[in-house]
Amino acid sequence: MDGESRTMWIFEPHVAEKIFEDFVRENNIPVYRDEWLDREAGVEVVNHRIVSMTTLAGKKFKGKMFIDATYEGDLMAAAGVSYTVGREPCSQYNEEWNGVQAGVYHHGHYFKTPIDPYLIPGDPASGLLPYISDEPAEPNCTGDDKIQAYCFRLCMSNHPENRVPFEKPEGYDPARYVLLARIFESGWNEWFAKYDIIPNRKSDTNNHGPFSSDHIGMNYDYPEASYERRKEIIEGHTDYQKGLLYFVSTDERVPQEVRARMKEWGLAGDEFTDNDNWPHQLYIREARRMVGAYVTTENEVLGKVDVPDPVGMGSYTMDSHNVQRFVTTEGYVQNEGDVGVHPGKPYKIAYGSIVPRKGECGNLLVPVCLSSSHIAFGSIRMEPVFMILGQSAAAAAVIAIDNKIDVQDLPYEQLEKVLISKGQILKK
Repeated sequence: MDGESRTMWIFEPHVAEKIFEDFVRENNIPVYRDEWLDREAGVEVVNHRIVSMTTLAGKKFKGKMFIDATYEGDLMAAAGVSYTVGREPCSQYNEEWNGVQAGVYHHGHYFKTPIDPYLIPGDPASGLLPYISDEPAEPNCTGDDKIQAYCFRLCMSNHPENRVPFEKPEGYDPARYVLLARIFESGWNEWFAKYDIIPNRKSDTNNHGPFSSDHIGMNYDYPEASYERRKEIIEGHTDYQKGLLYFVSTDERVPQEVRARMKEWGLAGDEFTDNDNWPHQLYIREARRMVGAYVTTENEVLGKVDVPDPVGMGSYTMDSHNVQRFVTTEGYVQNEGDVGVHPGKPYKIAYGSIVPRKGECGNLLVPVCLSSSHIAFGSIRMEPVFMILGQSAAAAAVIAIDNKIDVQDLPYEQLEKVLISKGQILKK
C-alpha cells in the first residue's frame, strides 16, 4: 500500500518504545512518570494564562507556555477552555456524516444477517443479551453525548516459543458472549480479518466485525470521569477483552476451525513484559475535543473549504468506530456509528484548531484534543498527525515566548517560516 516505505509503519511495540526512550535519553529530556494532574485544584490561572500546574503527588510545574498533548484534555478542561464531548448534529457545522449514522455500512463492523437480540430467541420479555441498549437509535444526524468505542490493540504471536496462551480471566462468564456465538452460527467467518501481521510472527490485532474487541457503549463517561472511574472503565475493557479471547479459544459454540486456529495465537511473550504482556494504554479513540479559535469539520477534511494558516496535514479516512448497539424496528440487533469516508486527498489543518478561543487561555496549545467536529476528528486522530501537530505546537510556543504574546496573536507568517525550515509539510 505504501510501496517501498510500507515497513516504516509496521513495527513491534517494544521497538517503538525503545526508539522513544532513546530520543528522551539522547536529548536529556526530563520525564516525570506516573504523575497525575490535580484536576480539582492543581491548575492556577491568572488573567487567562496558566501560571502553574500541580500533580496529585504535590509536584508543581511553572511555565510560560503549556501544551496539553493528552488523549483526555484534562489540563485544557481544568484551565477553563471550551470543549465538547460526543457527536454534534449535522446541522451545527453543515455536515453529512456527524451525529447518529444508523444504516451506514462503510466497513464490515455491522450485523450482515438478522440476529435475535433476546436472551430467549423470539421472546422480548426475556430481556436483551449483554451489551445491547434498550434505547432506540435516534434519527440520523442527531447529536448526542455518546462516543465511539475503545479497545486494547493487542500484540499477539503465533510463534510457539513466544506465545502466551489466553488464560481464563477471573470472574469469566461465557454468557457475556452469547451474541458472538449467534453471529458465528449465522455463518460469519471474519474473526481473523484484523490480525495485521508485523515482524517476527506477531500481529497488531484490532477490532473487526459486529462483535469484537470494541467494548461498544461502555465508555461514555470516560472523558469527564474521575481517575478512579477511568480506572474502573479500563479494567472493564480489560476483563471484557480477555474474556472474549478465552471464549473464542475454548467455547464449543465457536466453530471448531476458529477455535483451532485461535489456539495457535497468544499474547506476545516479549512485549509489555512488565504488564503480563498486555498493553499499558487503552485505545482512547476520542474523548474531549476543544472548541477553539477554528473548528475543523468534514468540510475542511473533504476539501470543500479553504483552510487558513495550516500547521500540518492529515489524509486518513474520516473513521468513527461504532457508538451503540441497539434493536431495530424489525426486532434484530444492529450497531450504529461506524463511518468511513475517505478525503480523496491530503487536507490542511488550521493553526486555529490547536489554540483556544481568544480570551480563554493565552498560553496553551492543544494538538491532540484539538478543535474539530466528531467526524473530522475521526480522520485527524492518527498518531502521526498528533506528532505533526505536536511539532507545530512546540514551534508556536517558542515564538509566543520570544515575542511575549498570546498564542492567538502569533504572526502566522513567522510560524510558517519556522515550520517549513524544519521540514513540515503544510500544503500539497
